Amino acid sequence: MNAPLWISSDIALITGGRATDPFSVTGSVSIDTRSLKPGDLFVALTDQRDGHDFVEAAFAAGAAGALVSRQVGLGPQLIVDDVQEALEQVGVAARVRCGAHRTAVTGSAGKTSVKEMLAQIYRAFGPAHWNVKSFNNHWGVPLTLARMPEDTTRAVFEIGMSTPGEIAPRSQMVRPHTGIVTCIAGAHLEGLGSLSAVAHEKADIFTGMEAGGTFILPADDEFFDYLAGRARRFCPTGNLESFGRSANATARIVGYETDGNESRIQLDIVGKPVLVTINAVGEHWAMNAAAAVLAASQSGLSVEDCAEALSGYTPPPGRGTAEQLTLPQGGHITLIDDAYNANPASMKASLAALSRRGSGRRLIALGEMLEIGETSDAEHAALADPVADTGPAAIFLAGDKMTHLSDALPPQLEQTWTRNWEELWNPLQNALRDGDVLLIKGSNASGMAKLADRIRQWSDSAMGKMERGAEGAAEVG
Repeated sequence: MNAPLWISSDIALITGGRATDPFSVTGSVSIDTRSLKPGDLFVALTDQRDGHDFVEAAFAAGAAGALVSRQVGLGPQLIVDDVQEALEQVGVAARVRCGAHRTAVTGSAGKTSVKEMLAQIYRAFGPAHWNVKSFNNHWGVPLTLARMPEDTTRAVFEIGMSTPGEIAPRSQMVRPHTGIVTCIAGAHLEGLGSLSAVAHEKADIFTGMEAGGTFILPADDEFFDYLAGRARRFCPTGNLESFGRSANATARIVGYETDGNESRIQLDIVGKPVLVTINAVGEHWAMNAAAAVLAASQSGLSVEDCAEALSGYTPPPGRGTAEQLTLPQGGHITLIDDAYNANPASMKASLAALSRRGSGRRLIALGEMLEIGETSDAEHAALADPVADTGPAAIFLAGDKMTHLSDALPPQLEQTWTRNWEELWNPLQNALRDGDVLLIKGSNASGMAKLADRIRQWSDSAMGKMERGAEGAAEVG
C-alpha cells in the first residue's frame, strides 16, 4: 500500500492548525467537490465562492479531511487561521521533503504547451508531477505543490500572472532548478502597461531560482538581454541557455516541415542533432519543442532521450488541436480549436499555422483579445493582414473589440460580425461545408471555446442520428 500523501498531524505541525479528528490523505488535494475523489483532502478556499459552503459535499464525496478556518458539520477537519496561507505552507513543505528536479515556466505565449511537453518527457523517466490544466495562479501553484508526492523525481510548474508582483512569490514557493521564459508579447498589457513591464514581471520567475540553476530564454526575443540581466541579478551563479533560430542559441531550430497534420522539427542542441515529430502544426511549435527538450536535458536526461520522449506529442484541448467532425448534411470538417486564450502573438501564430493545413476552404472564427490595454484597438486592427494572408473563404468575428478588425479587413473578404459567440453560431453553422477547415480562437472570456463545444455537440448529434439510422436499417434487413 502506498504511503499517504499527508497525515493530519503533519499538516497541523506545518500550519499551526488543530485537527478535530486524525485523518490520512490517501488521494490528492482538491478545491472542487465536483472533481474530488475518495481519500482527497478538501481545501475550503474563499475565492468567488466560500469553500466552507461545500465542506459537507466534500465529505459526502469521500474526502479524507478538510482544511478549514472554521468547523463545518461533522467529519475530520484541520482548522487554521487562514486557508490560503495554510495551503501555501503545505505546498512549501511538499517541496522541502521531495528531492525532485523542479522546472518553472512562464511567458506571454506557449507556457502551457511547454509545460505539457515537459510533463510528457518527465513521465517517461520516472515519477513526475505537473500543473493540471493551467493551475498557475495564487492558489494553483501552491495547490500543485501540495499535491506533489514525496517520491517525485521531476516536476514542472507553470507560473502565470495578470497584475504586477504575482510571479515572484510563486517562484519563491517553487524554488526552480530550471526557469524558462517562452517569449515576451502583448499579453496582460491592461495590467502592466508596456512590453518592458511584461518583461520585468516575467523575469521574476528567476527570483526563487536555486543556486547554480539554469535560466532558459528565447534567443530571438528583443528582450533577451534584459531578461538575461535580470536572471543573473537574481541568481549570480546561474547558467544561461537559450532556444530559437539564432545561430547562438543553445537549442537551435534548423528545420521545420509539416504535412498539415504532423510537424517534423529538426533541432541542434549543443551540437547534437535530434528530430522531434509532433501532432501539431505551426512553426511556433518548433519554438516550444526546442525550449522543452533543452529544459528537460537540464534534469539529468540526454538530449536524444528527451527528443524521443517528446515525439508523438499532441496538444491539450483548446491549444490548436485538429479534430475531424461529421456534418449533419454529410461530409466532414476539420476543427482547429485554439480557443483557450489569445493575445496578438498567439493570434498571428495560429493564423500562420492555418495556412499550412489541408486544401479545403479555410474559415476563421475569432473572439476578442482581452487585457491588451491602451493598444487594444490597434492590435485588433493589425490582425487584418495575417487573416487575409490565410486566403479565407469567410471570417466570423465576435465582440465589440473585433469591430476594429472588421473595419480593417479587405472589403472583398466575406465577413460576419456579432456581439457575442452565441449570435455567431447560426451564420457559422449555415456556412460550413464538406472539406472545410475551421479555426476558432479568442481570449478565454470571449466564450469562443463554447462555440467550439457547440460545433462538437452538433456533430455528435449528427453521428447519433446516423448510428440510429444504421441500426434501423440492420433491423429491417
